[in-house]
Amino acid sequence: MATYKELEAELVKLKARAEEVRKQELGAVMADIKQKIADYGITAADLGFSTRGRETAKPKHAIAPKYRNPQTQQTWSGRGRPPAWISEGTRERFLIK
Repeated sequence: MATYKELEAELVKLKARAEEVRKQELGAVMADIKQKIADYGITAADLGFSTRGRETAKPKHAIAPKYRNPQTQQTWSGRGRPPAWISEGTRERFLIK
């Protein structure tokens, strides 16, 4: 029966051998894949790959403004930090009707 240390040494040798074989086969596999992509006109999108995250992101839509500054006609949707002109008084007087 093999000891733990002997099995560990054998495992290291097998991993090294597997990496060598992988490197040898990799060139042929890559060439085959590239040839098939060229033959069939496959794109990254066809394979489900995205070059940018923007393609899968939800499209943003503009939010209608709820408040307007009567002096400058600046608007604010009510989301995020309020602009300086709205903090001067109550929001009710700036509501768009």
